[in-house]
Amino acid sequence: MPPKKTIATQPPAIAQHELSVTTKAVSTLKKGEGLGGKVASTNKPKEKPLPQKPRAGAFNMRPIPPSEFRRFYDRGDLPIAIEHGPQLKIYWKVEIQQLDYHHYLPIFFEGIREKQDPYRFLSVQGVFDMLEKGGAKVLPVIPQLIIPIKTALNTRDPEIVAITLKILQALVSCSDTIGEALVPYYRQILPVLNLFKIRNHNLGDKIDYSQRKGQNLGDLIQQTLELFEVHGGEDAFINIKYMIPTYESCVLN
Repeated sequence: MPPKKTIATQPPAIAQHELSVTTKAVSTLKKGEGLGGKVASTNKPKEKPLPQKPRAGAFNMRPIPPSEFRRFYDRGDLPIAIEHGPQLKIYWKVEIQQLDYHHYLPIFFEGIREKQDPYRFLSVQGVFDMLEKGGAKVLPVIPQLIIPIKTALNTRDPEIVAITLKILQALVSCSDTIGEALVPYYRQILPVLNLFKIRNHNLGDKIDYSQRKGQNLGDLIQQTLELFEVHGGEDAFINIKYMIPTYESCVLN
């Protein structure tokens, strides 16, 4: 008889719960090697994010509120137009001396915070023209000019602050009595000047062209405060000193 063929059979599978730790290739912890239960750990601690220093943002530019000057000009209520030529000028449809300063001067002061032409040019040049020929008509309007001046300064935009300081210098110089009339309003005008008084660029031996262009805020503020003191009477210095402690008198010293 031919020999019987033997068939190789697979051994039965071992249940998972019967496999040993060695077969599973699982590393086990020995005594003293674990991390739990220790009084002190030798591991490197996780890096914690450092808290950022808070920024007050005192010198940040503020949003510029829309001005009434733009609305009046777009509506055609102002007696002005641009006179084109080698140098832009304002064409006044009415003699400046005949204007109602109580109505028009505060509107033009509203526009000094504009940064878009033609509103910026018309308002700024219009203010200078009216102050130049206003004379005694400017003094009664002073209380109505404080809010537009304060609003322009509070934008903290260097360009707007610079032109506002130049207008303040022209305002004080246009009449002998306006300097004293502004003293009660120093608390509204001077806080921003105190903030920017030391904002001069430290350029070493380089040339600062903003001085020639009249855009250096530190110099403009110093000149404005000196004009306030000279034209503001005997109470001007003590009120300036109260709001700007670093200011030194140009009259007493």
